[in-house]
Amino acid sequence: MRLLYFTDTHIRGTSPRGRTDDFFDSMKRKLNEIIQIAIENKVDYVLHGGDVFDRPNLSPAVVREFAQLFRKFPSPVYAIAGNHDIYGHNPATVDRTMLGLLEAFGVLTLIKQHDLIELNDGRIKLQLTGQPFHYDLDKRDIAEDYAVTNQTKADYCIHMVHGMLVEKALPEGVPHTMVSSLLEMQSDADILLTGHYHGGFPIQHKDSKYIINPGSIARLSNQQAEIKRIPQVVLIDLSTEIRIQFQKLTSAARGEDVFDRSIQEESLYRQEKWAQFAQEVSAAGIYQGIQVDEIIEEIAKIDLLEPSVKEEALKRIGDAQEMEGEKES
Repeated sequence: MRLLYFTDTHIRGTSPRGRTDDFFDSMKRKLNEIIQIAIENKVDYVLHGGDVFDRPNLSPAVVREFAQLFRKFPSPVYAIAGNHDIYGHNPATVDRTMLGLLEAFGVLTLIKQHDLIELNDGRIKLQLTGQPFHYDLDKRDIAEDYAVTNQTKADYCIHMVHGMLVEKALPEGVPHTMVSSLLEMQSDADILLTGHYHGGFPIQHKDSKYIINPGSIARLSNQQAEIKRIPQVVLIDLSTEIRIQFQKLTSAARGEDVFDRSIQEESLYRQEKWAQFAQEVSAAGIYQGIQVDEIIEEIAKIDLLEPSVKEEALKRIGDAQEMEGEKES
């Protein structure tokens, strides 16, 4: 059985600040190349790790063009929702989003929490599961989101998570999970596929278990690491053993050719100022998070609010974001 995995396409109709090329056309070229890789390698299934779109209420004209491209994949596409695909960090809103619309039209299949998909090519039986992004991801017990059990007596288990899984610790206040923690965690997942963290990391391997993040297909920021990075996909072969190969996209231009260096210098200056501000805020004991949902979380902790109250507040934020998006459209 052969699978192709890629993640974080962040499809949008406009170019991010700092990009000098046409991001829309660039993403179409990349997706066309990924489709060709899938065809040439005769993959049985295509997997997407989330953030298919850059916002949940993207322009229908943009969605239409990319829906037509996704239909060109030679095999079924399975995906999980990322934080940019949903409203208010609430995966329950996915049916009201453009990603949900793609599933409704049969372009792809969304894997939701607790879904258990059995795939069989006549030789290998695979159990496929996924954990879409949600507000408590990387904040609660990691086993709830990253661990799975083999419930189907499958030959292999693959689990996809749109979580902030990293090799090195991030600054205090930024929810994340360390790769080292998962390597020690009990789970039946033979392969854990992640996204969300755009930089990606080398294949992590221990005791026949693999953790993989190839990095995002989209390059949105003009940080030096992103400028140097070339987007890539993963080819996974399952037989009597697991074989994994990264394949870089030849259609991806050099970062130096698509990012504005003056914007990069300005970005570095702003990052330094932000780091200084964050340090002062932390020292003053003020809320570290400035997102509305994070403020709600902090208030809930301080006031010992019932979980249902917090959930209702987050739901209303999602509804408000959806209505605001409709006004913009």
